[in-house]
Amino acid sequence: MYSETDGSRKAIGDVDVLFHDGLYHLFHLVLPNHDFIAHAVSTDALNWRRVNNALFIGDPGSWDDLMLWTMHVSPDPHCAGRWRMFYTGLSRRDQGKYQRLGMAVSDDLFHWEKTPVHWVDHRGPRDPQRVKQALQQSRSTTASARHSMFDEASCFPLEPDPAHYESSLEEGRHWISFRDPFYYHDGTHGWLLAAGRVNTGPIVRRGCVALMEEVRPNHFVSQPPLHHPRLYDDIEVPSLIFVEQDHYLIGSIREDAKIRYWHTDKIGNRWQSYHDNVLLAQGNYAGRVCRDDKGWLLWNFYSMNLADRTADNLMPPPKRLVKNDQGLLRAMTYEGIENYLRDSVDVRQMRRLISGEEPQAQLGRVEDGRLDLGCEGAFQAFVFDEPLDHFRFQAKLEMQGLGKCGLVFRVDGESRDGYYLSLDLHKGIAQLRAWGTDAQRTGEHMMQFRSLQSGFWYSAVRTGADIQLIAFGSYIELSVDGRVVLSLADKTFTSGHLGVYLETAHLRVSNIQLNRLASPSQTDEHLTSG
Repeated sequence: MYSETDGSRKAIGDVDVLFHDGLYHLFHLVLPNHDFIAHAVSTDALNWRRVNNALFIGDPGSWDDLMLWTMHVSPDPHCAGRWRMFYTGLSRRDQGKYQRLGMAVSDDLFHWEKTPVHWVDHRGPRDPQRVKQALQQSRSTTASARHSMFDEASCFPLEPDPAHYESSLEEGRHWISFRDPFYYHDGTHGWLLAAGRVNTGPIVRRGCVALMEEVRPNHFVSQPPLHHPRLYDDIEVPSLIFVEQDHYLIGSIREDAKIRYWHTDKIGNRWQSYHDNVLLAQGNYAGRVCRDDKGWLLWNFYSMNLADRTADNLMPPPKRLVKNDQGLLRAMTYEGIENYLRDSVDVRQMRRLISGEEPQAQLGRVEDGRLDLGCEGAFQAFVFDEPLDHFRFQAKLEMQGLGKCGLVFRVDGESRDGYYLSLDLHKGIAQLRAWGTDAQRTGEHMMQFRSLQSGFWYSAVRTGADIQLIAFGSYIELSVDGRVVLSLADKTFTSGHLGVYLETAHLRVSNIQLNRLASPSQTDEHLTSG
C-alpha cells in the first residue's frame, strides 16, 4: 500500500498507474497543494519506492501556474518508445475556476517535458455578450476551423467546446469542469476522455464524459459527449477498457463517493447500466485502470475521513477486474497479496469469547475440519486462540435458521473492543464497525461505535457464502464468493483475536484456512505503510 508520511500535512490524491517492462509506475496528486505530480515505482504493486517527481506547476503567468490535477499516462501511438501524460491544469488568472488539459512527453517515464503551448485567451473579457457571441460563432463553425486558433505546433491547452459543454463562467455552476483526461486508442483511432458537463438541463444533472478525437498526432477535435447519464453533477476520472468483446466505461461519482461503470458492445451504441454497477464501496474514489501481464487492474485512493478527502488517504492494493458469465464487471482480490502469506495458524482450537454462558453457546466439531457453532440467545463469539495482526481468513459459512452472524477481528479478549463485521447471508449485506471503549471520555460517551463501510452482494444460495477477510496493516478487505465487497482502511485496532459471532443462530463453518501475512512496508523512508 502507499500513503504520504504521517504528520507531513500531505496526502495522496488521484492516482494513475502504468505497467511497463515488469515495473509498475504510479503517478499521483499530492494534496492539498496540488503543486506537483509525484512518481513511485514497484515490482509487485504493493511495495513502492518514490523517485523524482514527474511534473510541477508552471511558472507564474502560465496556464497551469496554480494547480495540477488528475493525469493519465499512456504510450504514444505515433512514436514508439515515447510516452504521453495528459494532465489537468489550473491558472491563477482564472482563480482556479477554469480547468484545461495539457500534455507532457517522456522517453523513459522518469523525465518529463511539457508540450509547448499556445495559450491565448480568445474569449476576451468574461462579459455575457462576448460569451454569447462566441457561443453562436462556435455553433456555426466546423470543429477543424474552431481549432485553427491554435498554431500547427500545439493545440494545448485543450478547453471545453461551447457547442457541447459548459465553457464559460457565466453558465452552470460558474466553475468549469474539464479535467481528468484519459487517452484511449482502439488500434486505429485515438480518443481523449475528460470529466465535463453538457450545457443544457438541470444544473446538478449535467455531468458527462466529454470526448475529443485525435485527428492528427497531438491534435484533438471536440466531439459530443461519450456518455451523459443525465443524473450526476460530475463523472470524475473516467476510464475506458475493452474486455472480451465489451466496452466498460468507469467513473467516480461525487454524490456517493463510489466507483461505478457502464457497458456497451460497441462504441457509438447506447451505454447501459446493470442492476449492480458499483465496482467498489463508498470511500474508494478516483478509480483508474492499467493492464499488466495478467489482465486489467483497478486502482484508487481511499479516504479514511470522508468529511475531508485531503487528509488521511492511502492507495490500497489494486483489484483484478474480471468479467463474469453475465457480463458484469467484478473487482477481485489482487493475487499479489499471496506473496505476503506466511505460516498457517492452527484452526483446530477455538474458544468462547464470553465465558459463563455455557447453556446458550455450543461449540462442536464434525469431521473434515468443519465447525458447528450455535448460540440460542444473546451474542456470543468463538475465537481462535492466537491473537493476530495481519492475516488472511478464508471459510465457507452456512446459516441454519434466521439468526444473525458475522466476524470479529482484532478483538481484545477482555474489553471485547475491536472490529465487528455483520454478515446478513439472507439479504447479502456486509457492514463493518469499529466498536469499543473510548478511554478519553466518561459516562455515556465512553462507548465508541463507528460504521466504517457497507457493501452488498447477490448469491443464488441465500443462506451461505464463501468469504475471505484480509487485514493487511490498516487495509481491510472482504470478499464474498470471490467478489470484493468491502475495501477500506482504518487504524482504530491493530491486533487481537479473530473469530465468528452468532446471535440466536446456528452456523456451519468449513473449508477454514487462516494464514498470517507479512507486515506491509514501504522501502522509501519518506513514505509510510498503510
